[in-house]
Parts: sequence; C-alpha cells; structure tokens
Amino acid sequence: MTSKRGKPEIIFDILLAVQISGGKIKPTRLLYKSNLSHTRLKLYLDSLIQQELLKIEELEGKKLITLTQKGHNFISEYRKLKSLIESFGI
Repeated sequence: MTSKRGKPEIIFDILLAVQISGGKIKPTRLLYKSNLSHTRLKLYLDSLIQQELLKIEELEGKKLITLTQKGHNFISEYRKLKSLIESFGI
C-alpha cells in the first residue's frame, strides 16, 4: 500500500526535480515531474519562493524556476534526516 506524500516529501520532490534538471526547470516540466495539480504546484511554488528555496528567472522571455543555495541545503539536510529515520526502521 502506498501512502500519501506529506508536505515535506512534496517540497523535497519539487526541489529535487529542479536540482536533477540542472538547477533550472521550466514550470510546465516541473508540473509533470512533481505530480501535482497546477493549483497545488502554484501554492507550493509561491511558498518556496517566499522562503527563498526557489526563485524565478527570465531567460529570453521564458520563465525558469531556479534552485537557490538555500534550496540545495534543504535537499542535503532532508536526505540526512530521511537516512536517520530509515536507520531506525521507521
């Protein structure tokens, strides 16, 4: 049985999708990779931009979502936490 993703997992998945794409991704591509509805992704993006984990850049008139250093740090720390939790079999 698969469990639903919680907010931390969704945030991690969004940030990881941007990182895997070289640190920059188009919004539509992120929509597919994050497996969220447009409305939910917009809410998460607004929050992540406000928290300075992501930022929006414009390149040749196209919007790109970019991972910040703070976003990279979140991914690293989340992986450590996830590893710690799994080491206890939880």
